[in-house]
Amino acid sequence: MRLKLISCEIFYREMCAAVARSPHLVDIEFLPKGLHDIGSAKMSARLQEAVDAVDAERYEAVLLGYALCGTGLVGLTARSIPLVLPRAHDCITLFLGSKERYLEYFQNTPGVYFKTSGWIERGETSGPLTQLSFGKSGECFNYASLVEKYGEENAQYLWEAMAPSYRQFTYIEMGVEPDDRFERHSRDRAAERGWKYEKLQGDMRLIDKLVAGDWADAEFLVVPPGRRISARYDESILGID
Repeated sequence: MRLKLISCEIFYREMCAAVARSPHLVDIEFLPKGLHDIGSAKMSARLQEAVDAVDAERYEAVLLGYALCGTGLVGLTARSIPLVLPRAHDCITLFLGSKERYLEYFQNTPGVYFKTSGWIERGETSGPLTQLSFGKSGECFNYASLVEKYGEENAQYLWEAMAPSYRQFTYIEMGVEPDDRFERHSRDRAAERGWKYEKLQGDMRLIDKLVAGDWADAEFLVVPPGRRISARYDESILGID
């Protein structure tokens, strides 16, 4: 297959490594990390623009190196070829290899701010609300998804009441780093703030499966032409309208 991958640049090293191993011909387009900060509607519009620019005569599917990202992908529409993306609330699921591992980790380790090579070298987040997620009973939320569901004023109240305070940096090592510079950076930032520090071994399995065409329904959403992405507040995370 010839596939077009549109990905957040936060996955730059990981996606390039996975594409090099893919049995398929995959052309990559990276979009800036800052799309997470401009609001769900604007993010969705920017992604739709990129999807619409794909040459449908040249590719068999458009792969998205994104998660639900709050509600940033809601409404994104497949045109004449399918869209494929992981069933994930945010990018940390892709770095940890499964939504189950992510959910287990942050339920047992509240107040964590995650770092990876991409988060460090592609620019730190512009504010504390752009990355952290929290949840319980199989659900996971971040600030953008709360705004979408409950409105700005209610979302702010819920976030302040429910979101844990940061007190730990967790660095996720993906095996694509050239040396230990990113780990040292994360450890130093934790020491500066008096926070705890932990290193986790990441897992490339979801990223590899995305570009290899291994799209099992339990882990990936395949959106057929003419349909659009919707949010699901259950373990499926994503659906089709």
